Amino acid sequence: MRINLLLFTALATSTILTNPLLAMAESTKQEIAQTPTAPTVDTSPETPQPSTPVPPSAEPPVFTLPPTTPAAPAPAETQVLVGEVVIRPPEGQPPLPPELEKQIYDVISTKPGSTVTRTQLQSDINAVFATGFFSNVQAEPEDTDIGVRVTFFVLPNPVLQAVTTEGTQVLEKDVINRIFGSQIGKITNLKEVQASVKELEKYYQDKGFVLAQVVDIKASPEGVINLVVSEGVIEDIQVAFINEDGKTQDAEGKPVTGTTRDFIITRELTIKEGEIFNRNTIQSDLQKVFALGLFEDLNIGLAPGTDPRKVVVTVNVKERNTGSIAAGAGLSSSTGLFGTVSFQQQNLGGNNQKLGLDIQVGERELLFDLNFTDPWLAGDPNRTSFTANLFNRSLFSFIFDEPIGIDDPSTVGVIDNISPRINRLGTGFSFSRPIGTATTASLGLRYERVSITNSNNNQITATDSLGNPLSASGTGQDDLLLLQFAYATDQRDNPIKPSSGSVFRIATEQSIPIGLGSVFLNRVRASYSYFIPVKFLSFSEGTQALAFNIQGGTVFGTLPPYEAFQLGGSNSVRGWDEGKIGSGRSFGIFSAEYRFPVFNIVGGVLFFDYGTDLGSASGVPGNPAGARNKPGSGAGYGIGVRVQSPLGSIRVDYGLASNGGTQFSFGLGEKF
Repeated sequence: MRINLLLFTALATSTILTNPLLAMAESTKQEIAQTPTAPTVDTSPETPQPSTPVPPSAEPPVFTLPPTTPAAPAPAETQVLVGEVVIRPPEGQPPLPPELEKQIYDVISTKPGSTVTRTQLQSDINAVFATGFFSNVQAEPEDTDIGVRVTFFVLPNPVLQAVTTEGTQVLEKDVINRIFGSQIGKITNLKEVQASVKELEKYYQDKGFVLAQVVDIKASPEGVINLVVSEGVIEDIQVAFINEDGKTQDAEGKPVTGTTRDFIITRELTIKEGEIFNRNTIQSDLQKVFALGLFEDLNIGLAPGTDPRKVVVTVNVKERNTGSIAAGAGLSSSTGLFGTVSFQQQNLGGNNQKLGLDIQVGERELLFDLNFTDPWLAGDPNRTSFTANLFNRSLFSFIFDEPIGIDDPSTVGVIDNISPRINRLGTGFSFSRPIGTATTASLGLRYERVSITNSNNNQITATDSLGNPLSASGTGQDDLLLLQFAYATDQRDNPIKPSSGSVFRIATEQSIPIGLGSVFLNRVRASYSYFIPVKFLSFSEGTQALAFNIQGGTVFGTLPPYEAFQLGGSNSVRGWDEGKIGSGRSFGIFSAEYRFPVFNIVGGVLFFDYGTDLGSASGVPGNPAGARNKPGSGAGYGIGVRVQSPLGSIRVDYGLASNGGTQFSFGLGEKF
């Protein structure tokens, strides 16, 4: 820190010695005359050079008189008797206020009737300077009939008229007045100014502006103090890659290269060039960069810019392997011999684009899922994301999961006395965009050809043994063209392990009647979760919360039975097998959990779920739930374990159902 003080008018003194006894006093006066009239500080440019992610602010200015150079060893100093001590301003200056005179008398040791030496006079000058009220202090001894008269000529600092700032962008208007306001209209006290500068720098620190500091203080004879502040302006933002040795340069001294393009990282940052570096903002930005899932580690490095008062911010990242490929084979009663291939790339072309392909080739079917996601489409300033996929999927239906009259082969629900399969061949795409800081909206279009087959996937079936339709067209095949819209607002304190706040989601699908079935429906589904921080147990340090969720939905218009809402299972009512509570045109589910840490990466959950079809089972064509004697409502409760892993939270729950059944369920992430 450099301090430039515009010194106030110096005091010139002269004394005519009339008595040889004052030889020592004359020597003292000459030494005092050589003493600087005010503290001087090197004014060469100097700015702290940050070298760590969060360097401490430099110490505020300290106004002190430079110490007198110690003299070479000499005989004991001569002492003279003090007859009188006088304190006055320089000639032409107004009289001193009584309170200032008292300040001086209180701090000097030179008193009438005592003896004094040159060292003691110098010490008194230093003490007067140290009060902070004076810009010039000199002592002049002279002989009198009753001893030596010591006159202290003192020049007070001017009355402080105003405090101004220079180089500030983020300083709030009332801060200077709050910190320095009590000093305005009073004689400037450099000690109080020093303390106020420290308070100002603490204000910056508390706000997260950890590079901000007062680098220059200018005081004018008119009583105006100007504070030159370096707030830590960001000159440039760069990206550097870290190798396995934790270095950003290889053995030849060349920068380590990476796959990810720089703008993929920098566009996640809210800090920009020309703005002020803020620790809180950069920590939030680093969390967003890490959430991309492309890096094992990352940190921030700081270096001085071309202007030493500015800073170059470097985001140091260590990439992880973002690609994978796997293959396998198996034998199934439904598909026969089959082989699988899976390919995943989460950083296609270094653009954070995701490409995935899963293929299953069997004796009776070819299943695949090709998907592509660009989380930030073409650098759109609105952060629009794009997702598209092409798929052929085949799953057992939990709506028709149990044959009718299982003990009577003549009344089975589907062919071969086994649950049917729902095959969906289709494609779709969607766009998603954040609206504000916590809200997201999405719009998409999806087409599917839905075919209902027997469990061996070798025959399309249209009805069950009671003649109830399994599709809207009555042929076992339907065409679905769905326009989809979703809206979500997330006010949670932490999206991974929330302890407070809420999240609300609502989605609707409107079908466009085309092809087989001419399905015309509108499906609405909503969910609301709320979190309350608590501390009931003390197994381990960590987040504890009560979590509540309520969700519901309904379908208007044509409802193919396979599109009914199914109740029961790990993502519905735990303790029940999948779909065993019922399937209806409408539904409602309430869930409550107590989430608590156990140790390290392991957490625990106590839960309760209740679900109901709201009496809408008969509104599903063929009433598949009623034909299978499903109750339509049920509850479950139990205990669960959460294990944090690189893939997210692994969920294991053991539930007891209200009908006496039990169930273990597994999943990734929380139920809500």
